[in-house]
Amino acid sequence: MTTATSDQGSAPAQATDAAPADDHVILLAEDGSRIGHTPRATVHGLDTPLHLAFSCYLLREDGQVLLTRRALAKRTWPGVWTNSFCGHPRFGEEMTDAIRRHAAHELGLEVSGIEMVLPDFRYRAVDASGVVENEICPVFFATTTQDCEPNPDEVMDLAWTSMQDLGTAITATPWAFSPWMVSQLNQLGEIDLGAERR
Repeated sequence: MTTATSDQGSAPAQATDAAPADDHVILLAEDGSRIGHTPRATVHGLDTPLHLAFSCYLLREDGQVLLTRRALAKRTWPGVWTNSFCGHPRFGEEMTDAIRRHAAHELGLEVSGIEMVLPDFRYRAVDASGVVENEICPVFFATTTQDCEPNPDEVMDLAWTSMQDLGTAITATPWAFSPWMVSQLNQLGEIDLGAERR
């Protein structure tokens, strides 16, 4: 058994290969190999261990992409606009199944056409309160034909927009959006945050 440091004032996150409880994250070594899992409630803190996640961008038939504003109760980046939804796969769960599960839980809808577009995306970021995100986080596109029924514990607002308008907004005000979305879109080539500095 190994131990991963959690936030101050709570018990350390224990990484183990035993059968986990439902709400957990998969812990990773620096090379991306899986080294165990730990309860999700203990993983995000001032020294968050590297763990597995995903980001998904939800598209409609008209090509518009869904943006969501994170609920104020979220532990990391509350109230910040970001991609459609994110999440953590569970022990033994396929990533596509995790995406479908989170789409239903956060947005109340079904998705199809799941496509991985950034398989090796990784980031570390610190929010204003000092809480760290530290994830290997492959990025996916998916589609839906259904209306959103957002879970208020996860999403406080949402908007459909074009990729072009999203790129314009992020180029003008990158600080208003989640750092992972800014980095992901830059890598995807939808925007170039360095254009105005050249």
